[in-house]
Amino acid sequence: MAKNTISRRGFLRLLGYAGIALSSQQILSACSNRVNQPIDYEITGEPDIEVRLTAKPGTQQIFPGNSTNVWRYTGEVLKGPSDSLISLPDSFLGPVFNVKTGAHLRVHFENQLPEKSIIHWHGLHVPDSADGHPRLAVENGENYIYDFRIMDRAGTYWYHPHPHGRTGPQVYQGLAGLFLIHDDEEASLDLPSNEQDVPIVIQDRYFDKENQLVYDPSMMGMFGNQILVNGQPDYEIEFDRTAYRLRLMNGSNARIYKLAWNDGSPMHVIGTEGGLLEKPLKRDTITLAPAQRIDLWVDFGMWDPGSTIRMVSLSALTQDVEEEFTIFSARINDTEYSAQTLPETFPNHKVLSPAQAVNADDPRTFELEMGPGMRWMINGQVFDMTDVSKNEKVKLGDVEIWEFINQGTGMGGMGMGGMLQPHPMHIHGLQFKILERQVDPRNQDSYNGLKDGFIDEGWHDTVLVMPGEKVSVLMQFEDFAGLYIYHCHNLEHEDMGMMRNYRVENS
Repeated sequence: MAKNTISRRGFLRLLGYAGIALSSQQILSACSNRVNQPIDYEITGEPDIEVRLTAKPGTQQIFPGNSTNVWRYTGEVLKGPSDSLISLPDSFLGPVFNVKTGAHLRVHFENQLPEKSIIHWHGLHVPDSADGHPRLAVENGENYIYDFRIMDRAGTYWYHPHPHGRTGPQVYQGLAGLFLIHDDEEASLDLPSNEQDVPIVIQDRYFDKENQLVYDPSMMGMFGNQILVNGQPDYEIEFDRTAYRLRLMNGSNARIYKLAWNDGSPMHVIGTEGGLLEKPLKRDTITLAPAQRIDLWVDFGMWDPGSTIRMVSLSALTQDVEEEFTIFSARINDTEYSAQTLPETFPNHKVLSPAQAVNADDPRTFELEMGPGMRWMINGQVFDMTDVSKNEKVKLGDVEIWEFINQGTGMGGMGMGGMLQPHPMHIHGLQFKILERQVDPRNQDSYNGLKDGFIDEGWHDTVLVMPGEKVSVLMQFEDFAGLYIYHCHNLEHEDMGMMRNYRVENS
């Protein structure tokens, strides 16, 4: 099969960040303001950026022969810079949002699907009315208007549907897109940009012989027979001999990737879901669970001109395959080497200490288990549209520690045919710090297969909780009261009930 090759000039056209033209009065200085002084999140007046985003059925030429039936987001900029939305070339994925911290964004969502849908802005700190809770899902032919200010740091975020019980199939059909935020601080760091800033959305999909998507999940989730990058198979990218920023996102429904270069070269991590790290990290492998994002600094001058390097996923005991497979190929152009220096440190925007937690001595616990009726559960409960237990009510302004426990204390323990499964846990509306991991020795083998690739430093909105593991995270409930959700981002587990509400109440 022919390779799908994207040139460096293609990426320059794709990611024209320099075109964002908001005035300095409209720009807030990222999370540093949220630490030092209250941020003005009240929405008044006309938006800086206004777009229309439509979800509808369509087709895409993915393989030779028959086109594939997909569901897709299409976008139109109604007001603001024309590059506020950027389409990925030859892809069914939604347009890339391209905005700056502080901008007032208004999105007119139109549902032209044959079922309910709503959009969740994954990783963004927004009011509950803009978070995409399933209770807000709209029917075919109906609209929903989002109105919020961009309050998060520069980083790699994304968006996807979130209707109750149908998130998995809707994302699988193609409904997902990147949401990139920039700020003045990031711009001052001289990071690779424009054509040297490359999105890599990784998804696995199952296709039949007619090139149609097959959605037939198991209790483990939905796993595909084909790797897509930015919606294309057999992905190959051309790189000049200089430094690039690769924004890797796991957009798969269930698959966990153990990423590495095929020649064993080290990888330099500069960012996680919540933005840049305090300093780069060097890893031989990277574990990337569904919904997680990692930003890499890659100097493609380290390889010979004309050579090809492959990013692969190595074998792991938690998956349906045990052999290495290719994610994408990188072809090194025969260009003059242009050296760029990897910064030794990045700004630290916010400090949060466990000592600040109101429940430091008695963290909230959330047990992840298989329950009666073969349903995935949290603390013995499945999702209810508005139900909030006592353990799921928090106070606005509080700092808390939460513990996710995947150790089989309920009906889904070791005795039910080994039904302990990895659970990438996502909390809506905020970013958190990963404090500690504890693993049951009985699960050490599967844990050891992925642990060296964990990137627990920095800020996150999703954390992988392995079988037999307990993971503690630290967070603060800032700015907005309201009803939010937390859930497993194995989308089939979520749709089967492993999702609950939490309510932020005014103190």
